[in-house]
Amino acid sequence: MTHQRTALHRRTLLKTAAATAVGAQLVLPGRAQAAAKAGTDPVLDSIIDCAAWAARPAKVPVVLSPGTTQKIVVHHTNFPNTTDLSRERAIALAHEIQDLHLDTRGFDDTGQHFTVSRGGYILEGRHRSLETLRGGTEQVIGAHAVSENRRGIGIESEGVYVTESPTQELFDSVAKLCLIICRQYRLGPHQIFGHWDFAATLCPGAAYYPMFPVLRRKVAKELGTDLADVPERTWPNIMSGSNGTVVATMQFLLRSRGYTLTPDGGFGPISIAAVRDFQTKQGLPAATGGEVSNATWERLIVPLDANSTGDPVTGLQKMLQERGHTGVTQTGVFTTPTDMAVRASQRLHGLPETGQVDTATWCAVVGGIVREEFTTTP
Repeated sequence: MTHQRTALHRRTLLKTAAATAVGAQLVLPGRAQAAAKAGTDPVLDSIIDCAAWAARPAKVPVVLSPGTTQKIVVHHTNFPNTTDLSRERAIALAHEIQDLHLDTRGFDDTGQHFTVSRGGYILEGRHRSLETLRGGTEQVIGAHAVSENRRGIGIESEGVYVTESPTQELFDSVAKLCLIICRQYRLGPHQIFGHWDFAATLCPGAAYYPMFPVLRRKVAKELGTDLADVPERTWPNIMSGSNGTVVATMQFLLRSRGYTLTPDGGFGPISIAAVRDFQTKQGLPAATGGEVSNATWERLIVPLDANSTGDPVTGLQKMLQERGHTGVTQTGVFTTPTDMAVRASQRLHGLPETGQVDTATWCAVVGGIVREEFTTTP
């Protein structure tokens, strides 16, 4: 498949002085920002809040985290893919999720901040999430992704998307919600992730996740994002509390560097100590919680090609398997199915289809976002 490379639409007044910094945030024009915060934004005004869907009271008052929002984390609910796209179904969904979270999982309230139904209705999840979104300076601490509850806005998408794609109504509303979250919290489209980028889960689903580059491009277009505002690479900044395949891949890479640990996907004390030691030896700040920052990932990865073997290849293969490339097995040898999966990942993210795993390809495979994703139309 070929790609047509096109520059993102430039819309003035959105460009920030910190455009090329890793994790750069976008600045919304003052008039638009003021309008949104005044509650005149049509997306904000369309959100069905907790009072409107008659949510149960939270067990305890919600806790706010000021100024820490770094990303959006998109989920699927793992509920059946209903054909009922009505508002009534959306409200019933909100009740089902809250009941599950309060009565079965023992949460204080609905875990996620917002829910999007298959009919495209957007609902407030955890109490005060809409209020704080309007303000754009605080976020409610959620219970949707262990390491991201203080620094990520959680969106639940109704349905299960391991083999089936979401409805167009749902996808369009998720894009609209991501847009308003980016505007209110001054985030960029490169800060939209999936749940499995930080946790051991099949969420948001192998059929949904490949749509994320399109989701990010839709948000970028509406924001008027200039290409210079998108960092070259944005890696998933996993840390203590994160778990799953992305952590296991990091552990395989550390083990290839001589550290003795088991790639079990758990970010425990041994892994934290190894990350901190690696950071110190590389002249990087040693993160208290072992946070694997952009700079740490870039020093940690090992370039791979068809002749590569060992732990880095096994980590790559584990990641590709988890992303739905069923022909890949964990052999530690760069097999033909591995090459095909790498090329498919490169194609999805707008990278040259070389089959070689360079820094940008590693970033895309482990769940990061590369600038090329925003300059390519499949």
